[in-house]
Amino acid sequence: MSLNSPKVNEKMKPEICRLAGVSTIALVMMTSQGPARAEDAATAPWELFRAMKSGQCEPARAQLQTSSQAGDASARVYVGLAYLLGVCESKDEKRGVQLVRDAADSGLALAQDMLAHMYATGTGVEKNLASAFKWRLKAAEQGHADAQYSVGLMFKKGEGVAMDLRQAAEWYRKAAEQGLASAQNDLGVTYSSGEGVTRDAGQAVEWYRKAAEQGLAVAQCNLAYKYSVGDGIAKNEKLAAEWYRKAAEQGDAVAQFNLGLRYSSGQGLTKDFGQAAEWYRKAAEQGYVDAQVNLGRLYDRGDGVAKDARQAVEWYRKAAEQGDALAANNLGTMYESGRGVLQDYAQALRYYTIAARAGNAWGQRNLARLLIDGLGTPVNVVQAHAWLNLAGAADRPHPDAVVERDELAKRMTPAQLAEAQRLARTWQPGQLLGVKAGKS
Repeated sequence: MSLNSPKVNEKMKPEICRLAGVSTIALVMMTSQGPARAEDAATAPWELFRAMKSGQCEPARAQLQTSSQAGDASARVYVGLAYLLGVCESKDEKRGVQLVRDAADSGLALAQDMLAHMYATGTGVEKNLASAFKWRLKAAEQGHADAQYSVGLMFKKGEGVAMDLRQAAEWYRKAAEQGLASAQNDLGVTYSSGEGVTRDAGQAVEWYRKAAEQGLAVAQCNLAYKYSVGDGIAKNEKLAAEWYRKAAEQGDAVAQFNLGLRYSSGQGLTKDFGQAAEWYRKAAEQGYVDAQVNLGRLYDRGDGVAKDARQAVEWYRKAAEQGDALAANNLGTMYESGRGVLQDYAQALRYYTIAARAGNAWGQRNLARLLIDGLGTPVNVVQAHAWLNLAGAADRPHPDAVVERDELAKRMTPAQLAEAQRLARTWQPGQLLGVKAGKS
C-alpha cells in the first residue's frame, strides 16, 4: 500500500494583532524625541536639553544649570539626564539619579515617571520593580497619562505589584481618555478579550479606532482584524484591507502578512500574487513565521514570483527553525521529492516527525506514509496507523487520513490494531508515540 504524494500547505487564517504593551516614556524616547506629554515638552528646560543633545553645549548647559539651581524642578530633571547620559557633562550616574530623585520628591510627575523607568530598567540604580511601581503610581495619581498607562501595564503583568486585570483596565482607561494612543489600543484589547472588564467587541472597536486614527500601527491592525471577522462591527473586507495597509506601510509585520493574505485570496482586494509576495517578503524579513511559510509556498508554486524550489526551501527552513509545524511538514515534502534539495528520505522523516509531534495533521499523515513504505525508516504499520488515526482526529484533520487508516487496518492483525489504537489514545502533543509526558 502506498499513499498519495504529499502536498505543501500555506497559512490561510488572518492573524490577530496584539497589545501595544510598551510605555512611551522610555528614557531613550525622552532623550531623543522628547517627552510624551505636550505640557512636558513645551518647556525651556527640554529645549535647552535638546540643544545639548545636538552638540550645542553652550550656552544651553549653563542656562539649564542656572535654572536647576534656582529651584526649577523640570530643569533639575534634564540636568540629571545630562549627567546620566554624559551629555555636555562628565558622565556621573549617581549625581544624575539624585537630581532626578530630588525633582521627583518635589512632586514633579515627569520626574516621578522617569525615576520609575530607571528602577524598571536598572538605569543608574539597581533594578527594582516595586520601586518602579511606587513612583509610577505617584505620577499616575497626578494625571500623568503615560504613567497611568504604565501602571496599567504593571497591573496586567504583575510587575512590582500583584496582577490585577480590573485595575489594569481602569488605568488604561484613565490614560486612554487623555488621548494616549497605546492606552486606547490596549483598552480595546481588554474589551476584546474580556480581561478585567465585561467583553464588549463594540467598545473594543471604538477604542481601536481612536488609536488607529492617531496613526498607531498596532491599533490599525487590530481595527482591520475586527472588520475582517465582523466582531463588534459589520464585516467589511475592503475596509479591513485599507486599515491593514495603513499599518503595513508603517512596518507592522502582522499587518503585512494579513495584507499579503488578502492579495493572495482576493479578500477586499483584487487578487494579485505579485503584491502578496511583496508583502509576505516584508513580514518574512522581519522574522514573521507565517509570512515565511506563505512566501515559500509562492516560490514553490511560482505564484507572483519566478518558480524557485531552492528559495521555497530557504523560507520553509527559516520558519521551521522557529518551530513552525506547517513549515516543517512542507520542508519534509521538499526533501522527499527532491525539490530544491537533494532527495533525502531521512531528512524528510526528520521534518515530518517534527510536524507530527507538534500535532500537524499533514505531518502526521506524511510520516505515516514513510512508515508504511519504509522510506528513510523501517516499515512500521502500527505506528503508521496511530499517526493516521491522529491526523484524522485533529482539529484541522487531514482529509484522506481516515480512509487511509481504514485501508491500512485491513493488512493488520488484531494485536497490531490494538497496539496502534493504544499509541494514538495515549499520545500527547510534543511527544513521540509511546513516550510518556515529560520525556522525549
